[in-house]
Amino acid sequence: MIQARGWVLDIFAGHEGIIVWFISDDGRRLRLHQPFPVTFYAAGANARLRALWIWLRQQPERMQLQRDLRRDLFALDPVTVLAITVEEAAEQSRLFHRAAEAFPDLNFYDADLQLSLRFAAVTGVFPMVYCEVEALDGGTLTAIRTLETRWDLDPKPPDLRILRIEPDCDPSHDRPQHLTLYHGNEEHVLPLQSAGAVLKTMQAILQQSDPDVIVSSWGDTWLIPRLLEHSQKMKYPLSLNREPNRNLTVRPERSYFTYGQLIYKGQQQRLFGRCHIDLCNAMWGDCGMEGTLESARVTGLTLQTAARTSPGTGISSMEIITALQTGVMVPWHKQQVEFEKTALDLLRYDQGGMIYQPIVGLHGDVGNIDFTSMYPSVMVSCNISPELPPPTGLGNSDYPPGLVPQTLEPLLKKRIALKQRLNCPDEDAIDHSADKDRSTALKWMLVTCFGYLGYKNARFGKIEAHEAITTWGREALLRAKEAAEDMGFEVLHMYVDGLWVRKEGCREPVDYQPLLEEIAERTHLPVGLDGIYRWIAFLPSRVDSRIAVPNRYFGMFQDGSLKLRGIDVRRRDTPEFIAETQVELLQCLAQAKTVDDLQGMLMPALDILRRQLRMLRKHQVNLEKLLVAQKLSRELTAYRNPSPVAQAAAQLQAAGKTVRPGQRVRFLLMRGGVGVHAWDLPYAPDPRSLDIERYTTLTIRAASAVFQPFGISETNLQSLVEDQAEQLSLLYKPTLVSQI
Repeated sequence: MIQARGWVLDIFAGHEGIIVWFISDDGRRLRLHQPFPVTFYAAGANARLRALWIWLRQQPERMQLQRDLRRDLFALDPVTVLAITVEEAAEQSRLFHRAAEAFPDLNFYDADLQLSLRFAAVTGVFPMVYCEVEALDGGTLTAIRTLETRWDLDPKPPDLRILRIEPDCDPSHDRPQHLTLYHGNEEHVLPLQSAGAVLKTMQAILQQSDPDVIVSSWGDTWLIPRLLEHSQKMKYPLSLNREPNRNLTVRPERSYFTYGQLIYKGQQQRLFGRCHIDLCNAMWGDCGMEGTLESARVTGLTLQTAARTSPGTGISSMEIITALQTGVMVPWHKQQVEFEKTALDLLRYDQGGMIYQPIVGLHGDVGNIDFTSMYPSVMVSCNISPELPPPTGLGNSDYPPGLVPQTLEPLLKKRIALKQRLNCPDEDAIDHSADKDRSTALKWMLVTCFGYLGYKNARFGKIEAHEAITTWGREALLRAKEAAEDMGFEVLHMYVDGLWVRKEGCREPVDYQPLLEEIAERTHLPVGLDGIYRWIAFLPSRVDSRIAVPNRYFGMFQDGSLKLRGIDVRRRDTPEFIAETQVELLQCLAQAKTVDDLQGMLMPALDILRRQLRMLRKHQVNLEKLLVAQKLSRELTAYRNPSPVAQAAAQLQAAGKTVRPGQRVRFLLMRGGVGVHAWDLPYAPDPRSLDIERYTTLTIRAASAVFQPFGISETNLQSLVEDQAEQLSLLYKPTLVSQI
């Protein structure tokens, strides 16, 4: 008899039913299993369901069939369905796809769900949960009980063995010469000249350390395919999988369009019994391991799946668990279409978030008030869900909580609790160093839940619910504006879920507390003070300085930290050298404690810009810091007038390298020819051919965003970096709008 406490590492289907790999807190790695029949449903005309029944009886899989009444979220009455219960979970997917191909006119439900989500809905057990198990000596699971929930603020951290593998360079740019492996306190460097030696050492380390998680760089796209290729050629075993007699799952690369942008996802190498996370192919790179663990816990997805899926998929997974637990069938394909609307209805409801034109220029002592996760809060407060009528007011609903609010409420409460703990750390409490990464992971799921409700392929999406969220979000922001003005504050800017206000004498957080309480009272939504700026600059458009840009500003909080939005350093295609220059200029300005002190920092800032430009013109800047990284937006054949990124992609294609739409292509700006040199070409560029003038222009353009609030245009800045510093005083005309 096996009795243990520990963590669920991996969940997947096998011949024994469901396989659960378990990490016990005494160091054992247990392979447990139990039968787990899987049910999916078909709905349609009675004659077609009867035909499906006859067809299923002719299939080799063991199954049970029965008529049933089940709940469709969008149907008023229960739906008559054929319930198909497949005895072997591993066979369900293949049977479903054959049935869907044979009967395309039927509607299928609960058909393509990940097994970990089904297991979580039935047992409450999810990946990375701390629980206790009982099993027979052969590994047959007889009982499993969770000792925490998905919403615990301090889940017991799993005792993971992690093997880190990374090559000495980016394989797409150059040929790696060695691998470095880290496990525990040990480090191994493996030269790649001898494939046999690499395989032998790698296998020894895998057997010795028996890792739970393999964290790699370029593991999906280069490392693991290369290792498996050598293993097959040399007939030398490599135990990447912990699960015996099981091959890796390989998912092909793909490009897809979503939320207004083209996304590329490289191929994926997924293991069984242990997890593989490729840092170069992960969606949660900015959340670290703690954020990835948190994502796996709350979504019910396995760790390596959670690391690779988008926040939208995470929200969808949570909705699926809620649906299964409440008896709602999950449609295979979205079935809802937008209702017909008049032009007046579209003008009234389909307006998006509230955006206020900021007052361009410099402002002193400004408070930034933010609604905490506004749209998710509106969805929960107003009970907005696709199956319910639109709400009639903020914090107003006559119906029981819908599927979406049921899903979001515990997630929202957990994020708010983590954020409050981060803002008010208790030095005597437990270590909360991982809270930031966990909070960030939850934040992105909450940000996505609003857009996902209106996403064309969302199973539980409905555009009218999406529009209701923005409607009441606008109302909440307007009520906040009215509250601020009623209390004597000047509103400088509003943007979707926050507003910037100032009032004479308000310089401390306590000065804003009455306003926060009034806004919360009027809106029934959580609200907080994001910070108080010593100074902030709202920037105009580069094309027309008379036009304000809502999301383009920079400022310094009272604690000395900077907040930057919409400027070059925030763009992913900005060369590192230019981003560093802009940051250094801003850090120079950050030494000013008040708006009046800013004038004294202009000369040092100008000196910084001159120094950076001298380095550029003397070719003293590392070429990697001059790389432009842009996405290829379409297939190369679709470009009529190839852009620089298309020219660089064509160079790579000519060199035998494949570039897919959605991939970022790195290149240098060059003089002559097509004007670019793709960084990942097999031959190096000639540094003497760099287009220094183009880089100079881009650097000055980025710097002009910093100098613009002081009345110094890009043209004036160009002359200043060439002429004597004394001319600065003649040009300095700060656009100071408000100051205390």
